[in-house]
Amino acid sequence: MTNNKKNLVILGEDDFRLLKQFTENFSPNSDSSEMTLSYELNRAIIVENNELPEDSIRLNSRVRVRELVSNKELEFSIVMPAFANIKDQKISVLTPMGAAIIGLCKGEKVEWKMPAGMKKFEILDVTQVTV
Repeated sequence: MTNNKKNLVILGEDDFRLLKQFTENFSPNSDSSEMTLSYELNRAIIVENNELPEDSIRLNSRVRVRELVSNKELEFSIVMPAFANIKDQKISVLTPMGAAIIGLCKGEKVEWKMPAGMKKFEILDVTQVTV
């Protein structure tokens, strides 16, 4: 997975602390998804929770994206691994898709490696969900 270098990753303090602590528990031989999330965390701009842009993707955000080649739209929530459930459209922040878009905002474009190859997506909508 690669993120467009122009995209800023902006995370609130709470999400950053939780995700950083979570990724520190993995060994260097961990799956590349965790290493990718670690990369995103290392380049993130950390702000106070109340300073996050309203349309930024954070844990528990509901996100709608469009694959740019096929124009197919997907909608899902970004959650911690323990809460992931594909039937409920909840994907783990550790998946390539979850790690690629955490901290991005509505209107940004991102590409990541899927089983079928590199895919490019545009973030169409972000809704904050209170847990």
